[in-house]
Formats: sequence, C-alpha cells, structure tokens
Amino acid sequence: MITFMIITVILVSILALVGTLLIGKGISTQLKDYEEKEDTIKNELKRSHEYETSSLRVNIKSLTWIYVGLALVSFVVCLGIYFY
Repeated sequence: MITFMIITVILVSILALVGTLLIGKGISTQLKDYEEKEDTIKNELKRSHEYETSSLRVNIKSLTWIYVGLALVSFVVCLGIYFY
C-alpha cells in the first residue's frame, strides 16, 4: 500500500513537471513569434503589455492549479503513510 502511494506521488510530480514544461514551451514559442515580427516600437510595447497581462491571467492560474493538486496529493499520501 505504501509503495502504491509513493508511486502515485512520483507520477503526479512528473505530471506537474510536464505541465510546467509545456507552459514554459508555450511562452517561449510566443516570444519567438514576437521576435520574428519586425514592428514599430509602439506596437511592440502594446504587445508586451498585452502579453504581461494575459500571462499573469492564464499561466499563473495554470501553474497554481498544477502545484495545488500536487500538494494535495502529496499531503493525502503522507497522511496515508503516517496512519498506515
């Protein structure tokens, strides 16, 4: 039973890592697209501001859910190991 719980935490940790890497890859791709577009300073500043506001809204929310889920699963497994 304890082995199953430990494997569960490891799998959820790996999923959290993959989710984090996917979000990071999406950000990198978006930044490369911005760099390829040669535009005026005014448009670049506008895009930068839009990116900062949307990034905080979307990416931080996704990362928060990923790590809250990881923390909850880890906590439940720790309780299970403690009371087993």
